[in-house]
Amino acid sequence: MAEGLAGLAVPVIAAPMAGGPSTPELVAAVNGAGGLGFLAAGYKSAAAMAEQIAAVRKLTDRPVGVNLFVPGGPGEDAAVPGYREVLLPEAGRWGVELPAAVRPDRDGWEAKLALLTADPVPYVSYTFGLPTAAEAAALRAVGTVQIGTVTSAAEARAAEAVGMDALCVQGPEAGGHRGTHQVADEPGSTPLLQLLGEVRAVTRLPLIAAGGLGDGGRIAAALAAGAAAVQLGTAYLRADESGASAAHRAALVAAGSATVVTRAYTGRAARGLRNAFIDRYGASAPKAYPAVHHLTAPIRGAAAKAGDTGTMHLWAGTAHAQARTGPAAEITGELWRAAQG
Repeated sequence: MAEGLAGLAVPVIAAPMAGGPSTPELVAAVNGAGGLGFLAAGYKSAAAMAEQIAAVRKLTDRPVGVNLFVPGGPGEDAAVPGYREVLLPEAGRWGVELPAAVRPDRDGWEAKLALLTADPVPYVSYTFGLPTAAEAAALRAVGTVQIGTVTSAAEARAAEAVGMDALCVQGPEAGGHRGTHQVADEPGSTPLLQLLGEVRAVTRLPLIAAGGLGDGGRIAAALAAGAAAVQLGTAYLRADESGASAAHRAALVAAGSATVVTRAYTGRAARGLRNAFIDRYGASAPKAYPAVHHLTAPIRGAAAKAGDTGTMHLWAGTAHAQARTGPAAEITGELWRAAQG
Protein backbone atom coordinates (compact mmCIF):
# COMPACT_ATOMS: atom_id res chain seq x y z
CA MET A 1 0.00 0.00 0.00
CA ALA A 2 2.53 2.57 1.13
CA GLU A 3 5.67 3.73 -0.54
CA GLY A 4 8.77 3.36 1.59
CA LEU A 5 10.57 6.26 3.19
CA ALA A 6 13.00 6.23 0.29
CA GLY A 7 10.09 7.23 -1.94
CA LEU A 8 9.62 10.61 -0.27
CA ALA A 9 10.50 13.51 -2.55
CA VAL A 10 11.49 15.44 0.56
CA PRO A 11 12.64 13.30 3.53
CA VAL A 12 10.83 15.47 6.06
CA ILE A 13 8.07 14.12 8.32
CA ALA A 14 5.63 16.28 10.25
CA ALA A 15 5.63 14.81 13.75
CA PRO A 16 2.35 13.74 15.32
CA MET A 17 1.68 16.28 18.08
CA ALA A 18 -1.21 15.15 20.26
CA GLY A 19 -3.54 17.54 21.98
CA GLY A 20 -4.30 19.82 19.06
CA PRO A 21 -1.19 21.06 17.19
CA SER A 22 -1.37 18.38 14.48
CA THR A 23 -4.28 19.02 12.12
CA PRO A 24 -5.43 17.47 8.83
CA GLU A 25 -4.47 20.75 7.18
CA LEU A 26 -0.91 20.55 8.52
CA VAL A 27 -0.57 16.93 7.38
CA ALA A 28 -1.83 17.77 3.90
CA ALA A 29 0.43 20.82 3.59
CA VAL A 30 3.58 18.87 4.42
CA ASN A 31 2.49 16.11 2.06
CA GLY A 32 1.98 18.69 -0.67
CA ALA A 33 5.56 19.84 -0.21
CA GLY A 34 6.82 16.32 -0.85
CA GLY A 35 7.13 15.21 2.77
CA LEU A 36 4.98 12.98 4.96
CA GLY A 37 2.44 14.15 7.51
CA PHE A 38 1.22 12.25 10.57
CA LEU A 39 -2.06 12.64 12.40
CA ALA A 40 -1.90 12.32 16.19
CA ALA A 41 -4.48 9.84 17.48
CA GLY A 42 -3.32 10.14 21.09
CA TYR A 43 -6.04 11.44 23.46
CA LYS A 44 -8.67 10.91 20.74
CA SER A 45 -11.37 8.29 20.56
CA ALA A 46 -11.35 5.84 17.68
CA ALA A 47 -14.29 7.71 16.18
CA ALA A 48 -12.48 11.05 16.40
CA MET A 49 -9.41 9.45 14.82
CA ALA A 50 -11.59 8.18 11.96
CA GLU A 51 -12.98 11.69 11.45
CA GLN A 52 -9.50 13.14 11.12
CA ILE A 53 -8.46 10.43 8.68
CA ALA A 54 -11.54 11.18 6.57
CA ALA A 55 -10.76 14.90 6.71
CA VAL A 56 -7.15 14.51 5.60
CA ARG A 57 -8.17 12.21 2.74
CA LYS A 58 -10.25 15.06 1.36
CA LEU A 59 -7.18 17.32 1.40
CA THR A 60 -4.48 15.05 -0.04
CA ASP A 61 -4.27 11.89 -2.10
CA ARG A 62 -0.71 11.22 -0.98
CA PRO A 63 0.15 8.67 1.74
CA VAL A 64 -0.37 9.83 5.32
CA GLY A 65 0.38 8.39 8.73
CA VAL A 66 -1.38 7.96 12.06
CA ASN A 67 0.39 7.82 15.41
CA LEU A 68 -0.90 5.70 18.29
CA PHE A 69 -0.10 5.85 22.00
CA VAL A 70 0.68 2.36 23.31
CA PRO A 71 -0.88 1.58 26.70
CA GLY A 72 1.89 1.57 29.28
CA GLY A 73 2.94 -0.67 32.09
CA PRO A 74 2.72 0.13 35.80
CA GLY A 75 4.00 3.41 37.16
CA GLU A 76 3.86 5.13 40.52
CA ASP A 77 0.05 5.28 40.51
CA ALA A 78 -0.10 4.86 44.28
CA ALA A 79 1.54 8.28 44.59
CA VAL A 80 -1.13 10.08 42.54
CA PRO A 81 -3.44 10.89 45.49
CA GLY A 82 -0.53 12.58 47.22
CA TYR A 83 0.16 14.69 44.15
CA ARG A 84 -3.51 15.59 44.05
CA GLU A 85 -3.19 17.02 47.56
CA VAL A 86 -0.19 19.07 46.46
CA LEU A 87 -2.18 20.46 43.51
CA LEU A 88 -5.36 21.35 45.42
CA PRO A 89 -4.32 24.97 46.12
CA GLU A 90 -3.56 25.40 42.40
CA ALA A 91 -6.96 23.98 41.52
CA GLY A 92 -8.54 26.37 43.98
CA ARG A 93 -6.86 29.35 42.35
CA TRP A 94 -8.35 28.30 39.02
CA GLY A 95 -11.74 27.41 40.44
CA VAL A 96 -11.65 23.85 39.13
CA GLU A 97 -12.21 20.41 40.65
CA LEU A 98 -9.55 17.73 40.38
CA PRO A 99 -10.78 14.17 39.81
CA ALA A 100 -10.99 12.25 43.07
CA ALA A 101 -9.86 9.09 41.29
CA VAL A 102 -8.46 8.35 37.86
CA ARG A 103 -9.71 5.31 35.97
CA PRO A 104 -7.38 3.08 33.95
CA ASP A 105 -7.06 4.41 30.41
CA ARG A 106 -5.86 2.48 27.35
CA ASP A 107 -6.49 5.44 25.00
CA GLY A 108 -8.88 3.36 22.88
CA TRP A 109 -6.03 1.09 21.83
CA GLU A 110 -8.05 -1.95 20.75
CA ALA A 111 -10.71 0.08 18.95
CA LYS A 112 -8.10 2.10 17.06
CA LEU A 113 -6.24 -1.02 15.93
CA ALA A 114 -9.52 -2.57 14.78
CA LEU A 115 -10.37 0.53 12.77
CA LEU A 116 -6.92 0.78 11.20
CA THR A 117 -7.07 -2.88 10.24
CA ALA A 118 -10.51 -2.51 8.65
CA ASP A 119 -9.72 0.84 6.98
CA PRO A 120 -5.92 0.94 6.60
CA VAL A 121 -3.69 3.97 6.31
CA PRO A 122 -0.28 3.81 4.63
CA TYR A 123 1.76 4.45 7.79
CA VAL A 124 1.23 3.85 11.50
CA SER A 125 3.74 4.87 14.16
CA TYR A 126 3.81 3.97 17.83
CA THR A 127 4.79 6.04 20.85
CA PHE A 128 5.33 4.85 24.47
CA GLY A 129 5.93 1.26 23.47
CA LEU A 130 5.21 -1.34 20.83
CA PRO A 131 2.32 -3.47 19.64
CA THR A 132 2.41 -7.20 20.19
CA ALA A 133 3.76 -9.32 17.36
CA ALA A 134 0.20 -10.38 16.54
CA GLU A 135 -1.05 -6.79 16.44
CA ALA A 136 1.84 -5.75 14.20
CA ALA A 137 1.20 -8.73 11.92
CA ALA A 138 -2.45 -7.72 11.51
CA LEU A 139 -1.51 -4.27 10.25
CA ARG A 140 1.29 -5.67 8.13
CA ALA A 141 -1.25 -7.96 6.46
CA VAL A 142 -3.25 -4.95 5.25
CA GLY A 143 -0.15 -3.24 3.84
CA THR A 144 0.61 -0.68 6.54
CA VAL A 145 4.21 0.40 7.07
CA GLN A 146 4.86 0.50 10.83
CA ILE A 147 7.29 2.75 12.66
CA GLY A 148 8.38 2.29 16.26
CA THR A 149 9.56 5.26 18.32
CA VAL A 150 12.73 4.39 20.23
CA THR A 151 15.00 6.24 22.63
CA SER A 152 17.77 3.66 23.05
CA ALA A 153 19.50 0.76 21.32
CA ALA A 154 17.65 -1.69 23.58
CA GLU A 155 14.29 -0.31 22.50
CA ALA A 156 15.44 -0.48 18.88
CA ARG A 157 16.18 -4.19 19.23
CA ALA A 158 12.74 -4.77 20.72
CA ALA A 159 11.07 -2.82 17.91
CA GLU A 160 12.83 -4.83 15.22
CA ALA A 161 11.96 -8.09 16.98
CA VAL A 162 8.25 -7.28 16.99
CA GLY A 163 8.26 -6.50 13.28
CA MET A 164 8.64 -2.75 12.81
CA ASP A 165 9.54 -1.59 9.30
CA ALA A 166 11.38 1.56 10.43
CA LEU A 167 12.39 3.32 13.63
CA CYS A 168 11.90 6.90 14.76
CA VAL A 169 14.96 7.63 16.88
CA GLN A 170 13.96 10.33 19.33
CA GLY A 171 16.76 12.26 20.95
CA PRO A 172 16.59 14.20 24.23
CA GLU A 173 16.30 17.46 22.29
CA ALA A 174 12.75 16.61 21.17
CA GLY A 175 9.77 18.59 22.41
CA GLY A 176 6.82 16.97 24.14
CA HIS A 177 6.87 13.50 25.60
CA ARG A 178 9.95 11.35 25.33
CA GLY A 179 8.80 8.06 23.91
CA THR A 180 10.39 5.71 26.43
CA HIS A 181 8.75 2.29 26.43
CA GLN A 182 8.22 2.27 30.20
CA VAL A 183 6.57 5.07 32.16
CA ALA A 184 9.10 4.94 34.97
CA ASP A 185 12.18 4.91 32.74
CA GLU A 186 14.39 7.96 33.01
CA PRO A 187 15.05 9.15 29.45
CA GLY A 188 18.64 8.98 28.30
CA SER A 189 20.65 12.12 27.62
CA THR A 190 22.68 10.85 24.65
CA PRO A 191 22.45 13.56 21.95
CA LEU A 192 20.47 12.66 18.85
CA LEU A 193 23.37 12.34 16.44
CA GLN A 194 25.24 10.02 18.79
CA LEU A 195 22.05 8.09 19.52
CA LEU A 196 21.55 7.50 15.80
CA GLY A 197 24.95 5.82 15.70
CA GLU A 198 24.15 3.63 18.69
CA VAL A 199 20.88 2.51 17.14
CA ARG A 200 22.46 1.96 13.72
CA ALA A 201 24.95 -0.38 15.40
CA VAL A 202 22.14 -2.80 16.36
CA THR A 203 19.76 -2.63 13.38
CA ARG A 204 19.66 -2.07 9.65
CA LEU A 205 16.09 -0.79 9.65
CA PRO A 206 15.54 2.69 8.14
CA LEU A 207 15.93 5.39 10.79
CA ILE A 208 14.00 8.63 11.21
CA ALA A 209 15.79 11.27 13.28
CA ALA A 210 13.76 13.39 15.72
CA GLY A 211 14.74 16.07 18.20
CA GLY A 212 16.04 19.62 17.95
CA LEU A 213 16.15 19.75 14.14
CA GLY A 214 15.19 23.36 13.68
CA ASP A 215 17.44 24.40 10.80
CA GLY A 216 18.99 23.10 7.61
CA GLY A 217 22.36 22.39 9.18
CA ARG A 218 20.94 20.11 11.85
CA ILE A 219 18.74 18.33 9.31
CA ALA A 220 21.74 17.75 7.05
CA ALA A 221 23.78 16.45 9.99
CA ALA A 222 21.07 13.96 10.95
CA LEU A 223 20.84 12.65 7.40
CA ALA A 224 24.63 12.41 7.22
CA ALA A 225 24.56 10.43 10.47
CA GLY A 226 22.51 7.73 8.83
CA ALA A 227 18.88 8.85 9.04
CA ALA A 228 16.66 8.14 6.04
CA ALA A 229 14.40 11.04 7.01
CA VAL A 230 13.91 13.63 9.75
CA GLN A 231 10.83 14.25 11.87
CA LEU A 232 9.97 17.82 12.83
CA GLY A 233 7.43 18.89 15.41
CA THR A 234 8.32 22.17 17.08
CA ALA A 235 9.39 23.54 13.69
CA TYR A 236 5.72 23.46 12.63
CA LEU A 237 4.08 24.82 15.78
CA ARG A 238 3.93 28.38 14.39
CA ALA A 239 2.86 27.30 10.90
CA ASP A 240 -0.41 28.62 9.53
CA GLU A 241 -1.97 25.16 9.65
CA SER A 242 -0.86 24.33 13.19
CA GLY A 243 -3.49 23.91 15.88
CA ALA A 244 -1.22 25.39 18.56
CA SER A 245 -2.72 28.25 20.55
CA ALA A 246 -1.69 31.87 20.08
CA ALA A 247 -0.16 31.87 23.56
CA HIS A 248 1.92 28.78 22.79
CA ARG A 249 3.10 30.22 19.47
CA ALA A 250 4.21 33.48 21.08
CA ALA A 251 5.95 31.76 24.00
CA LEU A 252 8.18 29.76 21.64
CA VAL A 253 10.03 32.86 20.54
CA ALA A 254 9.66 35.03 23.65
CA ALA A 255 12.87 36.47 25.02
CA GLY A 256 14.42 34.24 27.65
CA SER A 257 12.35 31.15 26.84
CA ALA A 258 14.14 27.92 27.69
CA THR A 259 13.09 24.29 27.83
CA VAL A 260 13.22 21.76 30.63
CA VAL A 261 12.16 18.12 31.02
CA THR A 262 9.33 17.64 33.50
CA ARG A 263 6.72 15.15 34.71
CA ALA A 264 4.62 17.88 36.34
CA TYR A 265 1.79 17.81 33.79
CA THR A 266 1.40 14.17 32.80
CA GLY A 267 3.64 11.93 34.89
CA ARG A 268 5.78 11.15 31.82
CA ALA A 269 9.02 12.92 31.06
CA ALA A 270 8.33 15.66 28.53
CA ARG A 271 10.25 18.68 27.29
CA GLY A 272 8.52 22.03 27.38
CA LEU A 273 9.11 25.70 28.03
CA ARG A 274 10.03 26.25 31.66
CA ASN A 275 7.39 28.12 33.63
CA ALA A 276 6.11 28.68 37.15
CA PHE A 277 3.95 25.54 37.21
CA ILE A 278 6.93 23.34 36.40
CA ASP A 279 9.08 25.09 38.99
CA ARG A 280 6.41 24.65 41.67
CA TYR A 281 5.35 21.07 41.00
CA GLY A 282 7.98 19.30 38.94
CA ALA A 283 9.76 17.82 41.93
CA SER A 284 6.50 16.46 43.38
CA ALA A 285 5.08 14.75 40.30
CA PRO A 286 5.08 10.94 40.37
CA LYS A 287 6.04 8.73 37.45
CA ALA A 288 2.42 7.90 36.70
CA TYR A 289 1.04 8.25 33.18
CA PRO A 290 -1.72 8.76 32.11
CA ALA A 291 -3.02 9.21 35.67
CA VAL A 292 -1.23 12.54 36.18
CA HIS A 293 -2.33 13.67 32.72
CA HIS A 294 -5.96 13.23 33.74
CA LEU A 295 -5.37 14.69 37.19
CA THR A 296 -3.95 17.97 35.88
CA ALA A 297 -6.36 18.27 32.93
CA PRO A 298 -8.77 20.72 34.64
CA ILE A 299 -5.93 23.06 35.59
CA ARG A 300 -4.34 22.87 32.16
CA GLY A 301 -7.68 23.46 30.48
CA ALA A 302 -8.45 26.55 32.51
CA ALA A 303 -4.96 27.96 32.00
CA ALA A 304 -5.08 27.35 28.26
CA LYS A 305 -8.46 29.09 28.01
CA ALA A 306 -6.96 32.09 29.81
CA GLY A 307 -3.73 31.98 27.77
CA ASP A 308 -1.74 31.80 31.01
CA THR A 309 1.72 30.64 29.93
CA GLY A 310 2.88 30.45 33.52
CA THR A 311 0.55 27.51 34.09
CA MET A 312 -0.35 25.88 30.77
CA HIS A 313 1.86 23.20 29.28
CA LEU A 314 4.00 24.48 26.41
CA TRP A 315 5.70 21.52 24.77
CA ALA A 316 8.75 22.55 22.78
CA GLY A 317 12.05 21.14 21.59
CA THR A 318 15.44 22.73 22.07
CA ALA A 319 15.24 24.49 18.68
CA HIS A 320 11.98 26.27 19.60
CA ALA A 321 13.37 29.76 18.99
CA GLN A 322 13.89 28.85 15.32
CA ALA A 323 10.23 28.01 14.71
CA ARG A 324 8.95 30.22 11.94
CA THR A 325 5.58 31.44 10.74
CA GLY A 326 3.99 30.91 7.34
CA PRO A 327 2.46 28.07 5.35
CA ALA A 328 3.77 24.64 6.36
CA ALA A 329 4.62 23.83 2.74
CA GLU A 330 6.89 26.88 2.57
CA ILE A 331 8.53 26.03 5.90
CA THR A 332 9.18 22.49 4.64
CA GLY A 333 10.67 23.73 1.39
CA GLU A 334 12.86 26.34 3.06
CA LEU A 335 14.27 23.86 5.56
CA TRP A 336 14.94 21.25 2.89
CA ARG A 337 16.68 23.72 0.61
CA ALA A 338 18.82 24.91 3.53
CA ALA A 339 19.70 21.31 4.37
CA GLN A 340 20.91 20.75 0.82
CA GLY A 341 23.28 23.67 1.14
